[in-house]
Formats: sequence, C-alpha cells, structure tokens
Amino acid sequence: MSKREITVLTDVSLITCIVQRGIADTIVKAAQEAGAQGATVYYARGEGVRERLGILALAVEVDKEVINVVVAKDQADRILERMYIAGDLDTPGMGFIYLTPLEKAATYIPREIAEKLERDEAGAKSAAGSDQ
Repeated sequence: MSKREITVLTDVSLITCIVQRGIADTIVKAAQEAGAQGATVYYARGEGVRERLGILALAVEVDKEVINVVVAKDQADRILERMYIAGDLDTPGMGFIYLTPLEKAATYIPREIAEKLERDEAGAKSAAGSDQ
C-alpha cells in the first residue's frame, strides 16, 4: 500500500459571511473576482436579532445563507472587503462577516502546484535574507 501524504496549508484564513437569503451568489461572485478559488454556501436560520431590529421597523428575515471561503492570508483583507461591499453589509440588517485565522487546513493540491508554491516561498525567503 502506498503512503498517503497530507498537504497542510498554514497560511490560510476562513471568511464567514451570514446574509439574508438570496444574496449569497452576488457575494460569492465578488469573492471570486477578488481572488477566492471557491466558496461553500449553506442555509441557516437566525434568531434574536430580528426582534431587536423590529423596533426600528426593519423586517429581517430569519432565513439566512452562510458563505465560507478559505483564502490565503495575504488575500484575506481584500476578499473580505469585496464581500462586505457586494453584500451591502454596511446597511442595518443585511448581514455579518468575520475572518478566522486557521492554524492548519488540508486538501488535495496537484504536485506541480505544491512544488511551485514551495519554490516561490523559498525564493521569497532567500530574497528577504539578502535584504538584511
């Protein structure tokens, strides 16, 4: 039996965005245009906030879409900002977005891409070392 290798990613973050139902496609498209490779979207039900916002005469639906996007740490701020803008999250009741650093993630990465990433990382380290 051949030994199986796990490709571990350590420079990644998780962006989670919770929005009103029907908005996720727009936000996912914005994330991909900003450099995200893909997203996972699922449905959820929210509780609590709608009662408080109801006082302000805002009708907030309980049905939600949750978007998860795993991104490289150096892309995280740019992608989060694009998702925020695409979802109009600066409008009360539209949703919530947050960024979580991931200690470790694993997935299949084709060998040639993994090797290129290792070469690029080694080159960046040696360039940084020669600057000092």
